[in-house]
Amino acid sequence: MAAPVQTLDFRLTGDYVELCNLLKLAGVAASGGQGKALVAAGEVRVDGRPESRKTAKIRAGQRVACGGVEILVKADI
Repeated sequence: MAAPVQTLDFRLTGDYVELCNLLKLAGVAASGGQGKALVAAGEVRVDGRPESRKTAKIRAGQRVACGGVEILVKADI
């Protein structure tokens, strides 16, 4: 897998965010539906492993990669 082209920090305001919503909120997907399609197509990795659960709970400290973008999820303190 190629190295990410862009790295984004995402501040988590609750305990977790669903994966498809994270992709939308971070600007990787135009909508939650597009985020679900990216996950279904196998284009999303969480902590370096492929993730197929569209509503996987993503928590602070995790890394999500999709389409050349890596999202670093951080706690909002």
